[in-house]
Amino acid sequence: MKRRLLPLALSLLLAGGVYAQAPDIPPPQDVPYPGTIKLEVDATNLSQRIFRMKETIPVQAGPLTLLYPKWVPGGHSPRNPIDKIAGITFKANGKTLDWTRDPLDVNAFHLDVPSGVSTITAEFDYLTPTTPSQGRIVMTPDMLNLQTLSTVLYPAGYYAHRIPFDLRVTYPAGWTAFTALQEEGRSGDTVDYQDVPLDILVDSPVYAGRYAKNIDLTPAGSKVPVKLGVIADAPKYLDAKPEQIARHKAMVEQALKLFGAQHYDHYQFLFSLSGQMGGNGLEHQRSSENGVGTDYFTGWNEKTGFTDLLAHEYTHSWNGKYRRPADLWTPNFNVPMQDSLLWVYEGQTQYWGNVLAARSGMRPLPASIDALALVAATYAENRPGLSWRNIQDTTNDPIIANRAPRAYRNYQLSEDYYSGGQLIWLEADALIRAKTGGKKSLDDFARAFFGVNDGEWEKQNTYTFDTVVATLNGVMPYDWATFLRERLDGKKGLTGGIEAAGWKLVFKDTPSAYAKANARWGGADFTYSLGLSIGKDGSINDVRWDSPAFNAGIGSGASVVAVNGQAYSNDALEDAVKAAAKDPKAKIALLLKEFDRYRTVTLDYHGGLRYPHLERIPGKPDLLTPIFTARK
Repeated sequence: MKRRLLPLALSLLLAGGVYAQAPDIPPPQDVPYPGTIKLEVDATNLSQRIFRMKETIPVQAGPLTLLYPKWVPGGHSPRNPIDKIAGITFKANGKTLDWTRDPLDVNAFHLDVPSGVSTITAEFDYLTPTTPSQGRIVMTPDMLNLQTLSTVLYPAGYYAHRIPFDLRVTYPAGWTAFTALQEEGRSGDTVDYQDVPLDILVDSPVYAGRYAKNIDLTPAGSKVPVKLGVIADAPKYLDAKPEQIARHKAMVEQALKLFGAQHYDHYQFLFSLSGQMGGNGLEHQRSSENGVGTDYFTGWNEKTGFTDLLAHEYTHSWNGKYRRPADLWTPNFNVPMQDSLLWVYEGQTQYWGNVLAARSGMRPLPASIDALALVAATYAENRPGLSWRNIQDTTNDPIIANRAPRAYRNYQLSEDYYSGGQLIWLEADALIRAKTGGKKSLDDFARAFFGVNDGEWEKQNTYTFDTVVATLNGVMPYDWATFLRERLDGKKGLTGGIEAAGWKLVFKDTPSAYAKANARWGGADFTYSLGLSIGKDGSINDVRWDSPAFNAGIGSGASVVAVNGQAYSNDALEDAVKAAAKDPKAKIALLLKEFDRYRTVTLDYHGGLRYPHLERIPGKPDLLTPIFTARK
């Protein structure tokens, strides 16, 4: 391999003007690493929110490059927080070793191992966020989320699955820890986990907490355990009623009926109910990280049901982890990933997550239809950005924006392969059902595509666009390549599946019960009328491009102070919109605050309040109901 030459400005040393060359980073090879790396994690420093790591690494004399993982599986981007790593030291035989960071790849650390040294120790700290402005909170006085991807250095030059690790974690006294890793031994509050290769270690995070409960969701007769490990801010939030547990168990059962195979030897949901630790959703093959508010069980509304978060992340065990896009598979965590097939990885998972939530009763049928109405309305009227971008291009968004907030998301777009992909797969399902007279459906694709090699989980089964098309053709012969490309490339709209399923999108002057339940944050949604989404404090979250509000000069980031001379409230603005719908001469005057300036903007809008709903198309077969109905 040729050595990499740095640009002159980087390579010219101050002393003597000598050119410096960065050491080569050995490319990954599919050969075994000589020895097992011992990783010890101290997770007890809750007050300062610091994980402390010590690695004992078998080595050979000579140059050594250690890598801090960069590309996040499931995050589809190079966003592992290396900025939070500090205090790095390397020692051999009690002596500190010099190291240098690679100037082109800052996740690589170069050092020379002295002659006669067979092991080195690496010690470093992971300084987790202490405020949300620094990132997601992962340590609180009562719980923690240990993401092993963020707490490890590993040797360059090897495939991740060829580097064995021995993980040992010391937890706060009396805490319960949940992870897909199997315990091998325990000494006090230190747990020794079974040795696993690096790829499985990284795919096996930990949730631990003071207040915890592990709920059995294993289907009757199954020999493969599925558990829901819950940690909470207080014991009262763990109070799950039998009928709530039954719905979660039904979700697992419906997933197994859908896919027909299990690609794990056991599955552990990691679930936090907290107002302190940050919420999240991240998939793994034998587990998933899931975080919501404290009232998931205690504030449950039977009519609106639960979020589809658990169903979505569970689906990823099949779609994304076992069956994985070929350009998302990499030999280690510092080789760049490519995201071209996220409309399958995430888009079809979004589809099945919503379907499984409905089939299991986690979300009742009316609420499932109302939830779909919100998605349909988004792509019918609230994605003007599709005029210049397409769904395929949004698969680049994890790398482009790394999920940073957008000023005008509806125009810029942001990872629309999720819900836009969901609508593409709905249309495919409806098409298969209609053309086969209900004899076939996308369920048959799921079983053929994901339900292979039951029990296999330690290696991934990759796919390409052609693999997807071939499997669809095996279910029902059709020009699937053109069908998919037309929708992905923006040549056809995304809402055709709604009408194909026997329903139509309509707008009414009151929101659905599901939309109301999901507006508990206290804001107001005038997206499909004025073109505004407003927080409970009057702050404007989003302005729909080319809407009445946008064309009147209103931008996101401002705040509404008053409506027609009255102090702003959701009711005041609703009343103004209703009044303007009845009187064509009435105006809607908004007093805005922008930084330290105030100005009044007048909207000439008379279309009334508009909220999305789905209604049946008379005389057309209803396909949504059978799609959402539980499998026997």
